[in-house]
Order: sequence, then C-alpha cells, then structure tokens
Amino acid sequence: MNQVKEITPKEAAEMARAGARIVDIREAAELRAGMIPGAEHAPLSLIGIKPPRSEPGRAVIFHCKSGGRTGMNAAALARTLPDCEVYLLRGGVDAWRAAGLPLIQPA
Repeated sequence: MNQVKEITPKEAAEMARAGARIVDIREAAELRAGMIPGAEHAPLSLIGIKPPRSEPGRAVIFHCKSGGRTGMNAAALARTLPDCEVYLLRGGVDAWRAAGLPLIQPA
C-alpha cells in the first residue's frame, strides 16, 4: 500500500497546478462553505461504494474540512487508489482558506 503524505495548502496548490487531482471527501451539505477550484467531490460516506476514478500514476490530494476525517481514514483512502500517490491536505479546506487560496461555490 502507498504511504500517505500530508502536505500544506501551498504545496497542494502547486501540485494541482502541475496536474495533481484534488478530491473533496466532505458531505454534500458541507460544500456550500466553498470548494477548492477543480476539486472532485467523493463523499467519505460513499467512497467505499463509489470510489474516485483511478488515473494510474497521477497524484491525488484528499481533503475534508479540517483534516480530521482524512487523517483518520488515510489508509482507507489510499486503498481506493492503490496505483496513485496519495496525499492529505493538512488542515483541510479551512487551512486552504486561511492560506488565502481561492474557493468557489459549487454548481
């Protein structure tokens, strides 16, 4: 299994610009607080039933609101994409916002 690494919001933004995928595991109601531009939504409650699509070799950054859920579920998240490098956004979308990085409203 992949080793899961925690990264800062700045590192995540740089990786996303370089082609990494960002996957938001928050539940649908939480998205109203704003989403990271380009993030895919894959709620944690459904991730075992409907995991994010796999793109072998492409890095994936998982995030939640504050980092707690991704941290507690790191191994399970990595198992959903065994052929990808998996990262966790330290501090979640709250840290992203605090770093002054942009958020969008979901469609």
